[in-house]
Amino acid sequence: MRVIAHGGAGGRPDEPALRQATLDEATRRGVDADTPLGAVEAALGVLESDPRFNAGVGGAVQSDGVVRTDAGAMTSDREIGAACSMPGVERAASVARVVHSETPHIFVSGEHAVELASEFGIETGVDLLTEEARERYEAEDPPRGGPREHLDWLATRFGSGDDRAGGRSEGGGEGDGGEGDDRKRDAPDHDTVGAVATDGETFAAATSTGGRSFALAGRVGDVPQVGSGFFCTEAGGASATGAGEDIARVTLSRRAVGHLDDGVDAQAAAERAISEFDAITGSGAGVIVLGEDGAGSAFNTDGMQTSIAYK
Repeated sequence: MRVIAHGGAGGRPDEPALRQATLDEATRRGVDADTPLGAVEAALGVLESDPRFNAGVGGAVQSDGVVRTDAGAMTSDREIGAACSMPGVERAASVARVVHSETPHIFVSGEHAVELASEFGIETGVDLLTEEARERYEAEDPPRGGPREHLDWLATRFGSGDDRAGGRSEGGGEGDGGEGDDRKRDAPDHDTVGAVATDGETFAAATSTGGRSFALAGRVGDVPQVGSGFFCTEAGGASATGAGEDIARVTLSRRAVGHLDDGVDAQAAAERAISEFDAITGSGAGVIVLGEDGAGSAFNTDGMQTSIAYK
């Protein structure tokens, strides 16, 4: 088994050494799995349990103070499973696998996804909100009314500050307050996580997230959208991270795998996809790619930690 995982693209994270150790543990756990789908699920499970990453425990807080998780997975036979808007579900990637392998559907959402998780033995009712995230949210004078009030509130918060889920340190992209903006804040995002695996014959790709901080309650980004946060064919797979709305607009993962389909090697496929994304959107993102020739990764932010393991 060969596994590559990422911990998100964006600004320079706190405790990079500890994050790297967790990423390395995730890929080690993945290579022991029996199938590529099991490998990406196992790898992401490690990352979803670590509050240093924006997935599962420690996920980003939405405008109503709730953490909702999303995930998507795809195998090279083009079978897909995705789940979104799940409060209290740490193992979002496992729910995506249930949708992939146990249902005739490709996407289940909200309370019904939570019920599905519970039915298949995945823990629900988990407290995903860390004390740090709770304090930051409460310090922002959160809205108490309806969606219009929430939209007014998030207009000056969503995508502002040093938001590591797609932030760029210069150039005015998402996560940068822009010239003359004195509101720059340390938003409590830590980075979407993803993994791609192969047993030498088939591939699987998966991505998991808590979204972006201060988004409208119920917002769903790129991560569980096939072709955006994840994609896989017989040529290989990809997982993306960064400014979710823009990743969805250009279907970043599908773009990267498309280069594999055209015979480009994994590293070049990742670099081309990010170059195209940057030219189209000007936002920050990263992507990992795994093909028959090996693994590749690229990003246009300050950093993106990755780990690769073989067995």
